Amino acid sequence: MNEVEKQTIYDLRLKGVGYKAIAAVLGKSRDSIRGFCKRNGLAGNSKVVALNVKEQMDNHLLCTCCGNPINQKGRGRTRKFCSDECRRNWWKENPQARNKSETAIYHYTCPQCEKEFSCYGNKKRKFCSHDCYIKSRFWSEEDGV
Repeated sequence: MNEVEKQTIYDLRLKGVGYKAIAAVLGKSRDSIRGFCKRNGLAGNSKVVALNVKEQMDNHLLCTCCGNPINQKGRGRTRKFCSDECRRNWWKENPQARNKSETAIYHYTCPQCEKEFSCYGNKKRKFCSHDCYIKSRFWSEEDGV
């Protein structure tokens, strides 16, 4: 069984599809589908399987991005993702989930180029870019700014 078939089985099982229907779609035997589902925690009544997987994701036992099991460490924050790659992919696909507070967005005018800019979470920022900082700090009027 290749990765595409495994992912198809996983997706169909989460939608509540039974073993026979998945076997008919993939052209495999019902028993091979049932065996795969038992090995991967997708066995039982298909409607209950979908609820159990959702509950496991809510309890951070499965990766939020790919659905693979997560090995939680004994201490520290509970992990939501199985890897850094999954974490990056999920945040790239779900930018609306970020909790950006409007009070943490600061608006300034750069003293070097006099361009208006805004930054998130840094109330001590003065320059719009590193280049403007370098020009202000190290260049003088005689250098031909």
